[in-house]
Amino acid sequence: MLAEPARFVPPTSLLDHVRPAALALPESGIVEVMNYGRERPGMIPLWAGEGDLPTPSFIAEAATRSLAAGETFYTWQRGIPELRSAIARYMAGLYGVPEDPERYFVTGSGMQAIQIAMALTLSAGDEVLIPSPVWPNAAAAADVIGAHPVYVPLSFDDVHGFSLELDRLEAAVTPRTRVIFINSPANPTGFVASHEVLRGVLDIARRHGLWIIADEIYGRFYYEAGLAPSFHDVMVPDDRILFVQTFSKNWAMTGWRMGWIEADPSLGAVLENLIQYSTSGVAAFMQRAGVAALERGESFVTHQIERARRGRDIVADAILPTNRVHLVKPPGAFYLFFGVEGETDMRALALRLVDEANIGLAPGTAFGPGGEKYIRMCFARGEAQLTEAADRLARWLRK
Repeated sequence: MLAEPARFVPPTSLLDHVRPAALALPESGIVEVMNYGRERPGMIPLWAGEGDLPTPSFIAEAATRSLAAGETFYTWQRGIPELRSAIARYMAGLYGVPEDPERYFVTGSGMQAIQIAMALTLSAGDEVLIPSPVWPNAAAAADVIGAHPVYVPLSFDDVHGFSLELDRLEAAVTPRTRVIFINSPANPTGFVASHEVLRGVLDIARRHGLWIIADEIYGRFYYEAGLAPSFHDVMVPDDRILFVQTFSKNWAMTGWRMGWIEADPSLGAVLENLIQYSTSGVAAFMQRAGVAALERGESFVTHQIERARRGRDIVADAILPTNRVHLVKPPGAFYLFFGVEGETDMRALALRLVDEANIGLAPGTAFGPGGEKYIRMCFARGEAQLTEAADRLARWLRK
């Protein structure tokens, strides 16, 4: 007789069989507040890291022309030659680096650039040092591959704002450390590493044989003079630095999901494989839009930066006189990250501000260790909207 087939007994929960690293990824504290307040009439949403301007029409039209021409097939894994050349010209113009398209690899967003950089440099059990508070996705990218983010607390004082202490960074290095992740100008703090600090980070990396992943996507949003200090200014060709970049912020292209990695050409085959085995490249019509952004978008970028500078001053100048905020005007990025006197639960505060002031801010608890005492406001918005938001917040603070 044939044996009776074994019965399938369904598991009590499919979640019991999910990889622990995937289960452990934190839910977004920003999304919680967004979901709580997004349907409120008259809500001013300053919780997300994007501006309120749509992508300029000349960029969108380049994508439309590409679609009309039938560019809907598989394309270059590293990026179409025209876009890689445009990126090379753009970066050479900004930083005076050699104009070499072989250094640039187009990715499906700045986030994917970070994921690929992590996959290139980290194995399960390895450690990456990340100054914190920080945008949470970088640490999550390490978690997903089984590596461990090690947070290095930024310092804060009411005169200088946020700063990175190099002794503290080096003290966090262990035999398992492989990477230092540096975001400057930084989300959410607005911290900008000086050339002295960047040299210090680079010295630590050299002494310990570490990689640096340099997230300089806000490098144009610098409110002192010119560009923010960059590792481009202090490195030599043999340094182990991977730069991650995005089209999202400069050219109002957050929804396009397109970025790039800058790396030594010797890493080209490995990076090409990592792109191939994740997304198999970025759609050609999107890349045509990227070429248009780089070649024709400089006046728009300049407008964005000046608009953000005014936005920073509008909000900061409105709430500082309340004497209830711990805030130094940030030198870079486009966020105010501030504490509120008498408030300790920033998740609860963000939800209350939705109810009581009809403004949407992001709780500092969403940005890792050190963020618990702060709340974040995006000021990449128009003057009228920010003036109203600042008035609402200032009135609430004076209650």
